[in-house]
Amino acid sequence: MNRLAMPAPAVSRFALCLALGVLAGCGSGARQPAAPPPLAGAAIGGPFELTDKAGKTVRWSDFAGKYRIVYFGYTYCPDACPTDVARMSQGLSQFEKGEPARGAKVQPIFISVDPARDTPAKVGEFAANFHPRLIGLTGTPAQVAGAAKAFAVFYERAPGQPDGSYMVNHSTVTYLFGPKGEPLATLPTDKGPAAVAAELTRWVQ
Repeated sequence: MNRLAMPAPAVSRFALCLALGVLAGCGSGARQPAAPPPLAGAAIGGPFELTDKAGKTVRWSDFAGKYRIVYFGYTYCPDACPTDVARMSQGLSQFEKGEPARGAKVQPIFISVDPARDTPAKVGEFAANFHPRLIGLTGTPAQVAGAAKAFAVFYERAPGQPDGSYMVNHSTVTYLFGPKGEPLATLPTDKGPAAVAAELTRWVQ
């Protein structure tokens, strides 16, 4: 387009976009981050092989090209896990509603840290309660330990009760990764779904 032929309002808008350094986002609905992602360059994330609800092997590389929300927890968790996953899922749903195209680029993933009890069917059932696209993954103790190490996640089985039940102490961080598997940010599930949606709006392009 010939800039000299632009109407005055268009020229002003064009100049404003240049001044703000967000020409690519003008009129597109996409927000350009004003600064590098807070987790840029962090050694978080990496290859894994786990199992989905159908017993199929799922690898980190299967999500290439997708933004990824990753949360480690377990289905028997009485408080933190269902709360965090619910807020994460509700925030994603809000983002999808306002930005359907960008929302479709995000894959939510729940990884169990309790492989002794969390069968593929169990994690699949758990995930389905929160978001239609949330994938629940589990694996052997060695596979889960490897994934947790790659994602800098702490977990340990707490002492059991007389009835055989037990809890698992674990990190409660919700990570957001980019299309190449690069860590971008943590999602503020402690602040509620709206805060999660806002953070997705900031980083998902």
